[in-house]
Amino acid sequence: MGFLAMALTGCSEQPKEAAWVVDRFDDAKVIRYEVPEFENLPLNEKLLVYYLAESAKCGRDILFDQNFKYNLTIRRALEQIYTSYAGDKSAADFVAMEKYLKKVWFANGIHHHYSNDKFTPEFSREWFAEQLVALNVESPISHEELCEVIFNPSLYASRLNQSAGVDIIQASAGNYYEGVTQAEVEAFYNKMIDKNDPCPISYGLNSKLVKEDGKIFEKTYKIGGMYSAALEQVVYWLEKAESVAEEPLKTTIGLLIKYYRSGDLRDFDAFNISWVKDTQSNVDFVNGFTETYGDPLGMKASWESVVNFKDHAACERTRIISENAQWFEDHSPINPAYRKPEVKGVSAKVITVAMLGGDCYPTTPIGINLPNADWIRKEHGSKSVTIDNITYAYKKAAQGNGFAEEFVLRDEDRERMKEYGKLSDDLHTDLHECLGHGSGQLAPGTTGNELGSYSSALEETRADLFALYYLGDEKMIEIGLIPSLDVAKAQYASYIMNGMMTQFSRIELGKNVEQAHMRNRKLISEWAYDLGREENVIEWVEKDGKRYIVVNDFDKLRAIFGVQLHEIQRIKSEGDFEAGKALIEKFAVKIEPELHKEVLERYKALNIEPYGGFVNPEYRLVEKDGEIVDVEVSYPANYIEQHLLYSKNYSFLPSLN
Repeated sequence: MGFLAMALTGCSEQPKEAAWVVDRFDDAKVIRYEVPEFENLPLNEKLLVYYLAESAKCGRDILFDQNFKYNLTIRRALEQIYTSYAGDKSAADFVAMEKYLKKVWFANGIHHHYSNDKFTPEFSREWFAEQLVALNVESPISHEELCEVIFNPSLYASRLNQSAGVDIIQASAGNYYEGVTQAEVEAFYNKMIDKNDPCPISYGLNSKLVKEDGKIFEKTYKIGGMYSAALEQVVYWLEKAESVAEEPLKTTIGLLIKYYRSGDLRDFDAFNISWVKDTQSNVDFVNGFTETYGDPLGMKASWESVVNFKDHAACERTRIISENAQWFEDHSPINPAYRKPEVKGVSAKVITVAMLGGDCYPTTPIGINLPNADWIRKEHGSKSVTIDNITYAYKKAAQGNGFAEEFVLRDEDRERMKEYGKLSDDLHTDLHECLGHGSGQLAPGTTGNELGSYSSALEETRADLFALYYLGDEKMIEIGLIPSLDVAKAQYASYIMNGMMTQFSRIELGKNVEQAHMRNRKLISEWAYDLGREENVIEWVEKDGKRYIVVNDFDKLRAIFGVQLHEIQRIKSEGDFEAGKALIEKFAVKIEPELHKEVLERYKALNIEPYGGFVNPEYRLVEKDGEIVDVEVSYPANYIEQHLLYSKNYSFLPSLN
């Protein structure tokens, strides 16, 4: 799955935030999104959306628990205090606790969703301990231990720690492993992996690996296994959806239900093959243990869901891209041995999201490419989506924020971003998701698991480079996707600026870059700067005491992207762990402290929150004479109320699992 930051708007219109931004706290803003054309769907498709949306909400607790084993305990304690507190709600401790709770909801736990660092409470430990006792807060661990987990900064400090030289399993607080070391995990799965299997399962994807009484084994996520109570509810609503779905979606939903019951990853592959082949259904969905960014080894998947339907008016550009997939593959600047001789099953569409769930809520990607298994991509293809109503909501929420005036030095770059920014972002997402992730092939004997903890960042790098390289190709004009290469120039200027500078606003001063997509952007940009240094392709410019990054030669930069793509594809195709590690550690991790400080100060002066998340719409069944005659959609604007409602109606797991 790809995610592209939406911080670069360059728009100078006056803000109309009352209708779009519903809450702000710390480094985040919460945005409302709309679901245009829902009212025009036929009734059976409205019902399908409704049932799939209910299923999406039922997996919420799973993600909280996967992110950290005490997340549900902490969230429920905070919510009980928040709703039961009878004291002065304007007092500093209560206000600080409310902000902390909002952050916990936003991140699905007590660790930041991007930096992975544990949140620092701004309310006192003494005040919190008093509320635990006074309100008789229920907890499966002692109140003292609960306070220690929250307030001790060295305890469970990072949800995902991929620093070189540490045991990344034991240094990470995520709940995918318990009682095991990195060496034990790697040995466990190395024994299991069959390197001669042409259709390997996604080993470890849907399980927690634990060590008890000296024995290491998997706790599988399935009905009757781990997370059963939540998955039973997920399946209940999937069965409702299956009852109103038409073929081939009906069969696909049935295969997903079968997988949730068995936990068998062969059943997961069968579901994915059916899902990727369905290019005709108007309503579609993602539901399950899908992306592995939260696992330091890139094996185990977080639970997520997205419910959507086609944006028919916007699908024309993705249709054109899909129809030209073989041309793009044949002309890719990589070793011909690593090109796919025949691109199969590539499909792409622009969608309208109707519901976000799990690891896609409240923050969400703006593009998706699935399935992730390389052999399924090769034999059956992949399906890509660009989420138009989410990017539109981001754009509306960012109007008039002064970003371009502060960080873009040259007038010509600002003008290109203003005119072509939305188009260039959309096409970059389309190419990244539709073709980038689905391009290339592995060398014989390579399984796709060799890159370990660096695999996610390198895969996002590969997809981004594919998109960047082709966005500047004359073919894009020839097939009618762009009016001129100024579209590519707008993207190149904003991408390099983001990768080398502005994305650092999302990271606490002194911290390294840990998140896969941020590492990817930094790797590409700083590596490109290094490769083009002699010819001054990219240049740092200082003006009025501020630093700016500018692209001096767009054609040479595109050529550099081609060189980078050639090497990244080689690394993936050959499973060259050491080469991938060297690139990540050299270019993608460390931030120059003075630059970091400057970026944070300039962002703070603009009062721009670097992260955006969403409140979901709400759906209501309309009945007449005992029959469902319609489904109505509404757009709530209260972030707190939505999360309290979800905690009341969609909490199915015990606090410790």
